[in-house]
Amino acid sequence: MEESNKSSINWAQRFNWSDKLILIVEDVEANHLFISSALSRTNAKMLWAKNGKDAVKLALENPDIDLVLMDIRLPELDGYEATKQIKAFRKNLPIIAQTAYVMSNEKGKVLQAGCDDLITKPIRLKVLLETVAKHLIQ
Repeated sequence: MEESNKSSINWAQRFNWSDKLILIVEDVEANHLFISSALSRTNAKMLWAKNGKDAVKLALENPDIDLVLMDIRLPELDGYEATKQIKAFRKNLPIIAQTAYVMSNEKGKVLQAGCDDLITKPIRLKVLLETVAKHLIQ
């Protein structure tokens, strides 16, 4: 019992983002639920966009967003184009692409679109938290 309390304390100390706002851009509800559940343990505030068009709108209306988790395959406006549009008015906003498509040219495509990093699906909790931490704590 004591060991689990110790790991809970470490988790809270390492990933306490109560002062952060993260935009999750994900059209698949199950993926959104996984990500938001993982991030809820960090106390981060979250917004959810189900397509690229809404992501751009939310980023424009919420200048306090600290980071975007951007799915690449989205309806209405894909993640590449949404990223380009967001970076046009929020150049320094960290955007982490998330995709199931891990072909060799995918990382180059997401970086060229303006993404700062890439997480592959299925998303692993440790990779998600460490990647987000790397971009929130700079």
